[in-house]
Amino acid sequence: MTVDLQTPGNASAHMAGALARAGTALMTVASSPRAKKTTRSYDPAVMMNSLLKLTASIDPADLFSAQVKATQEWAGFWVDLWTPQQATDAKDKPRGDRRFADPRWEQPYFRAARDAYLLASRQLRDLVSSAKIEDTSSQAMAGFLLDQYLNAISPTNFVMTNPEVVQRTRETAGANLVNGFAHVLEDFAAGKGIVKRRAAADVFEKGKTIAATPGSVVFQNKLFQLIQYAPTTPDVSLEPLLYVPPLVNRYYMIDLQPKSSLVRWLVEQGRTVFVISWVNPDDSLRDCALEDYVLTGVVEAIGAVRRATDGAKVDLFSFCLGGTLGAMALAWLEAKGRANEVNSATLIGTMLDFSNLGEWAAFVHEAHMDALDDHIGGKGYIDANELQQLFSAVRANDLIWSSVVDHYLLDRPAPPSDLLTWFEDGARIPAAFMKSYNRSLLHANGLTAPGGFTIGDVAIDLAAMRTPAMVIALKADHVSAWNAVYDSSKLLGGPVTFILGGSGHNAGVINPPAANKHGYWTNPDLAGTADTWLESAEKHPGSWWPEWVRWLDRNGSGKRVAARQPGEGGLSVIEAAPGTYATTSY
Repeated sequence: MTVDLQTPGNASAHMAGALARAGTALMTVASSPRAKKTTRSYDPAVMMNSLLKLTASIDPADLFSAQVKATQEWAGFWVDLWTPQQATDAKDKPRGDRRFADPRWEQPYFRAARDAYLLASRQLRDLVSSAKIEDTSSQAMAGFLLDQYLNAISPTNFVMTNPEVVQRTRETAGANLVNGFAHVLEDFAAGKGIVKRRAAADVFEKGKTIAATPGSVVFQNKLFQLIQYAPTTPDVSLEPLLYVPPLVNRYYMIDLQPKSSLVRWLVEQGRTVFVISWVNPDDSLRDCALEDYVLTGVVEAIGAVRRATDGAKVDLFSFCLGGTLGAMALAWLEAKGRANEVNSATLIGTMLDFSNLGEWAAFVHEAHMDALDDHIGGKGYIDANELQQLFSAVRANDLIWSSVVDHYLLDRPAPPSDLLTWFEDGARIPAAFMKSYNRSLLHANGLTAPGGFTIGDVAIDLAAMRTPAMVIALKADHVSAWNAVYDSSKLLGGPVTFILGGSGHNAGVINPPAANKHGYWTNPDLAGTADTWLESAEKHPGSWWPEWVRWLDRNGSGKRVAARQPGEGGLSVIEAAPGTYATTSY
């Protein structure tokens, strides 16, 4: 809201309202019960030790060279500062850095603040990257901590160095800052940390505006409900599709608003679509580990889908951690002589080889895992809010500091976002699963060698699989780096097709053809490295969705059957989608 400062009383009335709101929020905080002392999900000593290793590993000669270079660069900065015609843009400004998109950043005062920050940031990052820390986890942690510091001190996050905030403060006579302070207190009193409210969740309602593709729950056990979607075509492909989502968020990232719903689009292409909807676990499921989610989860879901479709082979598709579970299930079926239950597998943004974790390596440390085990051992699960905080920290500019600016400095409501609404609708993960995943896969990298991980009496061997697979990576993926996904694809023993989609971990998946965005790359030659693959890859415009469906057609039987209605096969309807498991929160 813009205040008309020319009308007597308007500014003072607006400020009075803001002060009253801040006072109410402050009283709420003061009357809130004191938080109980809790354990940490990480070991602070590891962070301190990483910084000590950093300072000890920087070669004095390299430090001296960096200082000389910095002196020269800062001299050039001050020359450019007084000759603005030579500095129309910051040479250190990363492409696509939305923090500095406002054209007012080119005004001399704000340009100086921006360019000084970017120059200093680059110099510090160069210095840290030059350190020769032998421990990969410590190197990653040092970089992570530096990024957190640099993200926090950006001039965009402060009143007097952000041109948009300065303008907003003038328009509201400062009421935006008082209201923003009230937001800080309200979020703090809610007990879930600051900037929790990023999405206008009241705009979206599961089953009506998102997760709204018509369907029914046709099977359930203690770990998941199975949703079958209603057809929209008179006949469908013989092979049904089964989606395996990750555990940390609900399944409906692939069923957001109808215009961007992958589920709806697949149904319209004449596919029978089934989706696993994982339960939001409580303490009773504390002992459910990786093995349980593979067997009682993915394998049992495959069997249920086949019962509903008269024994048809399943086209399995999965995302992120869901793909890791799916690949393990396929290896287990192969070892049991049941590989013919699955026709093909599609792994999207999935890591199987965890040797290249990038910045996530910062958290793969024995002491961190011990701390996490102790932290979640009492309650039996890790909270969704804690997982979201970790993901947000890795994408701090997009998921934390942009919200600080909008919510606390500009007093501007977040625009409705179906993707952010989904992101904040997280789920818990059982303690046993976290322990087995962290230690057996992330730390020991157990899927890279035959028998490195066992499920019951079965040694998991991804190289023994013969199921045709399509592996899809996303070029700007911050969770599963695309080159790590590429390397992971080489662990699969069957024929592999690799596609690189544009955009990031979540947005790159939700890429309907009608939007004609992002593009994708193809190259049948998987012999070389990820970089050499990309050098000779062909770029295509638009979405990878149609390319994927053409691959499914080439690897399918080509047969069509009458459209399958939920409940008409070997499974009965339990309730309407999205189902109880997707709507239950704690």
